[in-house]
Amino acid sequence: MAIFLGKRIPNRRWGIGSLLGIGVLINYIDRISLSVAAPQIKEAFNLGPVELGLLFSAFFWSYALLQIPAGVILDRFGVTKVGRWGAFLWGTAATITAFASGFGGIFAARVMLGIAEAPGFPVSSKATGYWFPRKERGLATAIFDAAAKFSNVIGVPLVAFSVVALGWRWGFGMTAMLSFLYFIAFFIFYRDPSQDTKLSQLEYAYIKEGGATLEGPSGVSPMGMLSHLLRNAKVWGLTIGFAAYGYSFYLFLTWLPGYLVQTMHMSILKSAGYAAIPWAVATATDLFVGGWLIDHLISNGRDESKVRKAVLIVGMLFGLAVFGATQTTDPAWAIFWISVALGGLASAAPVGWSLPSLIAPKGGVGTIGGIMNFVNNLMGAAAPIVTGIIVGATNSFANAFFVAGVILVIGIISFVFVLGKIEPIPDIIEPSVPRPAAV
Repeated sequence: MAIFLGKRIPNRRWGIGSLLGIGVLINYIDRISLSVAAPQIKEAFNLGPVELGLLFSAFFWSYALLQIPAGVILDRFGVTKVGRWGAFLWGTAATITAFASGFGGIFAARVMLGIAEAPGFPVSSKATGYWFPRKERGLATAIFDAAAKFSNVIGVPLVAFSVVALGWRWGFGMTAMLSFLYFIAFFIFYRDPSQDTKLSQLEYAYIKEGGATLEGPSGVSPMGMLSHLLRNAKVWGLTIGFAAYGYSFYLFLTWLPGYLVQTMHMSILKSAGYAAIPWAVATATDLFVGGWLIDHLISNGRDESKVRKAVLIVGMLFGLAVFGATQTTDPAWAIFWISVALGGLASAAPVGWSLPSLIAPKGGVGTIGGIMNFVNNLMGAAAPIVTGIIVGATNSFANAFFVAGVILVIGIISFVFVLGKIEPIPDIIEPSVPRPAAV
């Protein structure tokens, strides 16, 4: 327990951090349900690899295109309102998916889910900036980021069991129920720190004096803030590097169960068990390396920027282990190399998601998160389509994994040479318009 002014600090902030993590967990179970149900859907509607790739990518097109608008809206209306509406719409979209009657219906429902979940990660990033001092930002961010990985540990087997036992529609019905339950929890429990009556004055002071992000809009016009950030090299270094991470992440998120079924000739249930292994490794490295270790080193006086950059780059380098998966047809070795790659990428991910709240000018966290996640999810849309085309043409995943490795190299270069030091971007000051002189 933290000590501040000689007193033990209550842990209200960690309850909020856990709530955000649960939201991301359910958010990602919504996303992965299609990849688990894909073999049944493929047979039910006679779909090929390219059509499956289109279905896998449908979510990401709307999700990606709305990232910047969602970030701007988040900075304007705040975490509480946007978070509530987003959670409610997740459940609505999942419900519609469960009743879809063919390729077109599923495609449209996945587009709607992308719209509903667009503010999800920026909401968690912005809320974490409000609720946690800088020295606790690593673990706080890792909680919700690790939830995205952990969703594959419990979500894939859970959805797989529902799909095998009850049919693919029930897999989506289950995620709809989880989403509505989270909406109720978020509505009841989440408030910004300044509005939370259950937050003690001592903990509030500890959060604010520890460098928490200032609440409220910046006073700068949304387009002025967006233009200011788009001209900043630091934003682009973060964006390009994180998009490279996103390509590999979404490749595994959408195609890993199918890879194990097709290449390793596993059943749906067996593939779900194997697929859980690298995601369990990713969850552990996300929390321990990307979260606890970073906060521990910074609390012990290490340079904040150097620590975060080191974990970011080393984690991406470990991601290059994906090349190993191109050289084997042994399931054990394939899972080993994929586990190393995902473990490395997962340790870098919370650093990436902590950066918007660490480098943004006042009122710009959501916008930076939106820019970053926009490009990240363009890659998320591209990864399943490119993979589907490669697999359809070669009947092999080897070249698809090779492409992911090359893209990671580009991301590492961007983090090293473009991002620069992790420090706040100067606030923008818009020129005031002079009033006409009184007559």
